[in-house]
Amino acid sequence: MRTLNLDQAAGIRRLRQPQAVRVFAVASGKGGVGKTNIAVNLGVALAQQGRATALLDADLGLANVDILLGLHPRYNLSHVIQGTCTLEEIVVEGPGGLKIVPAASGIQQMADLTAAQQAGLIRAFSGLTLPLEVLIVDTAAGISSTVVNFARACQEIVVVVCDEPASLADAYAFIKLLHRDYRLFRFQILCNQVKSQAQGRQLYEKLCRATDRYLDVTLNYFGSVPKDEAVTKAVQLQQPVVSAFPQSPAALALKALARKVEQWPIADAPSGRLEFFVERMIHYSAESHQV
Repeated sequence: MRTLNLDQAAGIRRLRQPQAVRVFAVASGKGGVGKTNIAVNLGVALAQQGRATALLDADLGLANVDILLGLHPRYNLSHVIQGTCTLEEIVVEGPGGLKIVPAASGIQQMADLTAAQQAGLIRAFSGLTLPLEVLIVDTAAGISSTVVNFARACQEIVVVVCDEPASLADAYAFIKLLHRDYRLFRFQILCNQVKSQAQGRQLYEKLCRATDRYLDVTLNYFGSVPKDEAVTKAVQLQQPVVSAFPQSPAALALKALARKVEQWPIADAPSGRLEFFVERMIHYSAESHQV
């Protein structure tokens, strides 16, 4: 136990130098809204802006960040769970210097991790020594326990929606769950594949009307990304649109959103709910050993 505690403390000290990390989740209640594409492009845009950025593919059983970027990592989070690799050993470099922590694809066991396996994965973060300024967590769609735990551990939660009734309904259900069961009250709303900025704002306001009526939460309008053929072309090329078509409407919107991320406050110390991602993960790890 003493060795474990020392290792955790050393991990915290390394991660706090030279500065705290800005950490946010990209989530959605429903699949198919472009969530992973948003996470990837925000990560690349932030890296292009000179920020040391990592993207954690937290869709543990159906990972596709590597597919979107045409990468072929030899190892992934399943190897960390098995104990054959450390977290740092599986990190690969993507476009613009973006660091990627790849997950597994098509492995059912990864989607159904036991409590002990989740604890093992969580413990792995205490040894991560990458110099980071931003960590993006691309969660799976839906409201599984894994999605909820990753979202709870982040400073900000970006909820991606599009103009479909199912997308809005599922986003509302996701926000309701996190607020009702875990006392989270602040969410960033990103409207994707919109026809205009006005449509994006209207979509946000529609979701606000529902939450204002039934929930005590704050929804911030993060922004919107237009529907753009350049995004489809970039996906086919397995490249981020901010790199492949940097002057396209979607790329310009995503780069503007990345600049907006840099204006968010950074939690340089844990609050009452331990907002700083890695410290929260270490906290969960310590709790699991006390049980």
